[in-house]
Amino acid sequence: MFQNKAFMRRALPVLILTVFLMYFYSGLQNDHLNVITPFLSSEYGWTDIQITNPVTWAGFAVIIFYLICGWALVKFGVIRFMVPCILILGGATIGLALSNGNYTVYAISLFLVRLMVCPMQMGGFMLCTNWFIKYRGRALGWVTIGSPLFSATGTTLLTFGVQGSLGLQGSYIIVGIAVLLLGILCAALLRDTPEKYGLYPDGSDHRPADTEDAEEITLKEILSKKESWCLIVSYGLLQFMIVAIMAFYVVHMQMVGTDQSIYLTALAIGALAGVPMSYLLGWIDDKFGSIKASVLLCALYLFALVPMLLMKPNNILMSAMVAFGIACMGGGVPTMHPAVTAYVFGRKKYQSANKWIMTIQAVIMAFAIYFMAYFAGTGSLRPAYGIMLGMLAVAVVAILIMRNTPDANLADRAYGENPNK
Repeated sequence: MFQNKAFMRRALPVLILTVFLMYFYSGLQNDHLNVITPFLSSEYGWTDIQITNPVTWAGFAVIIFYLICGWALVKFGVIRFMVPCILILGGATIGLALSNGNYTVYAISLFLVRLMVCPMQMGGFMLCTNWFIKYRGRALGWVTIGSPLFSATGTTLLTFGVQGSLGLQGSYIIVGIAVLLLGILCAALLRDTPEKYGLYPDGSDHRPADTEDAEEITLKEILSKKESWCLIVSYGLLQFMIVAIMAFYVVHMQMVGTDQSIYLTALAIGALAGVPMSYLLGWIDDKFGSIKASVLLCALYLFALVPMLLMKPNNILMSAMVAFGIACMGGGVPTMHPAVTAYVFGRKKYQSANKWIMTIQAVIMAFAIYFMAYFAGTGSLRPAYGIMLGMLAVAVVAILIMRNTPDANLADRAYGENPNK
């Protein structure tokens, strides 16, 4: 791939900046709720449901917003649509910082934060799909380390910042400025496709059979394909579990009596151990196929679900296992979801199919926060983890149904590179 030096110069910014897209996507979608939920509860006496309601409302709005994003990314291009959304996200994060106990300002800001992370994820996925075919799995595996990287660093840094001299205001202003800078860098350094530079995906010396020109696919076509339903159910449930587990990690640890010093240390250690797993899953995807890699991903979920179900107070080993599982989930699903979608539909139809699939999945995901908040209100989250083990079994069955589906990118996975460029 990087034997083509011209391609390397243009592709490296894609690989580097999309890591940060996924870092802030993961952090501002779910992870930061681990920080603000206990803080706002103690500071203002707000309930868990009050604190997370804006995220739940945004979860329902996302159902329509995914359709808008999918249409806009194809119509206007990734950069022209994604960058303004990143700038709005940065502004909303600063708004969250300045809310200062005003629930209306807080709710509007958090609603916009949850909404505007979506184009970062979808845009980052589309960039990887446009720039890589043969090496798509490894490219996605690389950029999605941003998610476990936030689990390993962002949650701890935000916790110390919010509880320290910076407070919630100072901490979130810094995050908001960082997001604004990311948007500016994306506008300056990224382009939608390698063809914009006269190059081809993976640094190849010729045009791929599946060209960069996006092709529309109707909702009727999507719903008539069994693989679509398998994708919707399997990855819809896997994403539901990510939202549920990651957003209530700290809440559950506190409920079972684990000290902050232990669960934050375990989160950092376990998440760092899980960082390479997203790349490993991408490598397995490239070498052995998306279905086998997806089944392995489901197995890795057990590292989070089983210890959460059986968690004991101040158990460092179980806490680290949970963090490792969370890292595998946070990095693995963003790696494998676009890979499997591209596997089924191909490069041309990827974004058109993805917008419908993610829209329907958003319906499933929309209930995740309320689901966890409900059980938190009963005094125990253990029943929630038991139910999610059942969801995991359903996801595995849905994935295995696709095991004989042919790879839509098969013709392009074999093309070579030109080492002389």
